[in-house]
Amino acid sequence: MYKSIDLFAGIGGIRKGFDLAFGKQISTVFVSELDTFAQKTYTDNFNDKFDIAGDITKISEKDVPSFDICLAGFPCQAFSMAGKHMGFNDDYKGLCRGTLFQDVVRICEYHQPKVIFCENVKGLTIHDKGKTFKVITKAFEQIGYKVFSKILNSKDFGVPQNRERIYIVCFRNDMAPDDFNFPEGKGESVCIRDILDEAPVPSKYYLSDVYIETLRRHKARHAAKGNGFGYEIRPLDGIAGTIVCGGMGRERNLIVDSREHSMVPMTHISGEINKEDIRKMTPREWARLQGFPDSFKLNLSDTHLYKQMGNSVTVSVIEAIAKEIKKVLKNVR
Repeated sequence: MYKSIDLFAGIGGIRKGFDLAFGKQISTVFVSELDTFAQKTYTDNFNDKFDIAGDITKISEKDVPSFDICLAGFPCQAFSMAGKHMGFNDDYKGLCRGTLFQDVVRICEYHQPKVIFCENVKGLTIHDKGKTFKVITKAFEQIGYKVFSKILNSKDFGVPQNRERIYIVCFRNDMAPDDFNFPEGKGESVCIRDILDEAPVPSKYYLSDVYIETLRRHKARHAAKGNGFGYEIRPLDGIAGTIVCGGMGRERNLIVDSREHSMVPMTHISGEINKEDIRKMTPREWARLQGFPDSFKLNLSDTHLYKQMGNSVTVSVIEAIAKEIKKVLKNVR
């Protein structure tokens, strides 16, 4: 049985992937997540006998139970100390001071788990001309780990979403393999049509004609300036763009769904429901874009769920990587 901890846990996407890969061979012993709404979705889906810890910066590493695997979807902050005020020959405490990444390192330095797994945005690899990523790699190396990393795209792992992320896998030096084989993906062709809710989809997801005109004017203004900003309608036989929690997140992944639906508004809107059948995807459809099974409970309001799914990870990618990690651990005596 492997014991794991889940730092910056969000709604538990990384844990879900590892649970699917390891089955009964893994047990989560500690969870930390600051956002109370994310905590609610997390507790709705995982039956832990302990409470979720809040601010990890205020928790001593000595108060974290011993563990074998650290899961950490740490936020990508500016790493303002990296390469600006400190030389790269300094130790990690100097290089990473003031960042949440430091908390992952200090906890793992103390407990020395077998594996550290992290996920972050693709841009982390080029942030500050690559210095930030070197800081992260060096920090793990300095506390006794061999670091492997690779950028993978969710669209290669059975979900219709174009989402590139950097995945970092660290093995403790005394058990690290010479190489680590990141999964290549399933190569399955999945499209948006495959993850749609059954009709009729509630009318609240269909945009008003007034709002669509606002989006069109907004896009036209940017197009006149040579920018590519604005709403986007995705073909049902295609894939979604990267879902994100803010800005134009939902409007960049609109679809035309001409199946039967009500034209009576469920909420107060300006104008009428559009007759072009343009709608935004539902939170459940976003969950499927992220590889969450339909058994995953989504009990909060749409506003919170869109944010949570946009901030989460693609479960199917995590599961595929976790299976490869499991193979390495199986060969360790």
